[in-house]
Amino acid sequence: MEAKFVNPFLSSLLNVVSTMAQLDLKPQAPRLKKDDVARGDVSGVIGMIGPTTKGSFSISFDKSLALEVMSRMVGERPASINAEVTDMVGEITNMVTGGAKRLLAVQGYEFNMATPIVVAGPGHTIQHKTDGPKILMEFSSDFGGATIEICFDK
Repeated sequence: MEAKFVNPFLSSLLNVVSTMAQLDLKPQAPRLKKDDVARGDVSGVIGMIGPTTKGSFSISFDKSLALEVMSRMVGERPASINAEVTDMVGEITNMVTGGAKRLLAVQGYEFNMATPIVVAGPGHTIQHKTDGPKILMEFSSDFGGATIEICFDK
């Protein structure tokens, strides 16, 4: 997968988390993902489809980071991942994908976004409904990790 598909999601995630939660995430090197196991405790997944491309995006948060983001965004810290936290992860998934959509439109790639699905729990899986390679990029912070996955058809 080309960097022109990955970089808009990277930039958008960093912008959303920095703006909404005043948190800095440190990106690691991207790599191919070979399995369906999520790298966090709660994940948002969203499909994208357009005339020339089809793909999906996911973001997974460690529980500790999800709770910190929740605390910074809404001023309350639940004891565990609950309905409010999963709603927040869904909104972040929407915001990141929307930002990437705007950046990709400048490059001539148009697509519509589905409604995000949020899955939580240890060892949950993420299934991308496309045939392309899955690119995984991990992020670290003082409060835990996050991982994005990007998958576009070839």
